[in-house]
Parts: sequence; structure tokens; C-alpha cells
Amino acid sequence: MIELFLDRYVYLLVLVLLAVGLYGVLVKNDLVKKVIGLTVFSTAIYVFFIEGSLQQGATAPVIDERGSDPSLYVDPVPHLLILTAIVVGVGVVGVALSLLVRIYRAHGSLDESVVAERLAGRPHPTLAPPIEPETPASASDDPPGPDEDDRRG
Repeated sequence: MIELFLDRYVYLLVLVLLAVGLYGVLVKNDLVKKVIGLTVFSTAIYVFFIEGSLQQGATAPVIDERGSDPSLYVDPVPHLLILTAIVVGVGVVGVALSLLVRIYRAHGSLDESVVAERLAGRPHPTLAPPIEPETPASASDDPPGPDEDDRRG
């Protein structure tokens, strides 16, 4: 029984990564931690697909003196699909982080319960009001400073 686990240690790693990622997504209230959990979860899926596509004794799909028997070579399609999934995942994380910046600017917090209460219209008792972006005042609204009066006269 132990030998089976030792031979399949990658699958145990996948299960641990899945559990950690799922814990981060479902249990944590901080939205950044949820994005990190989602990334860990997707990494576990990538490792699972790559491990499942490997074959004992197979090599890269370059035909050489061994012949053209397909059982001698590793199928490159799962690797290509995972490479595409990684690129898409990086894009999704980038969009998620940019949304988190906007949420923080609008609500002053990245705590899921605080943002939900603010969206429902109830102020959170332990948090300051949301941060308002500063608008630059136009030059015509400001009275002239003392240096500007001296130059005119």
C-alpha cells in the first residue's frame, strides 16, 4: 500500500494543492487570498493533466531510430493545452487584481463581508467611509498667489 502512494506521490501533491486552493477560495474573507487560492487550485489542475499525460519509457514526439510507433512517444497535446491554460490563467489573475484595486478604491477594504455590506447599502461599523478620489482644481478657480500678484503689478 505504501509503495502505491510512493509511486503516485504527484497525485498526493495534486490533492494537497486542490485542498489548499479550495480552502482559500471558500473559507478566506480577504479577496486577495481568494485570488491566490484560485491560482493554487488551477495549478493543481495543471499538474494533474501533465502527470496524466506522461508514459513510462516514452520520449518527446520526435521520430528517430526507434521508429514511428505512437506508443513510444508522449502525446504533446496535453502539454500544449496546459500552456494555453497558463497564459489564460495569468490574464484572469491580472484582471482579477485590477478589479481588486477598483474595489479597494470604491469601498476602502478588500474584506468580502465589508464589501457586501457596502453594496447592500449598510455601512460597516468598524470601517471608515470609502476613499474618494481627489479631483484636481482648475487654475481659474484658485485665487492668484502672492507671487503672481507681484509679477502683474
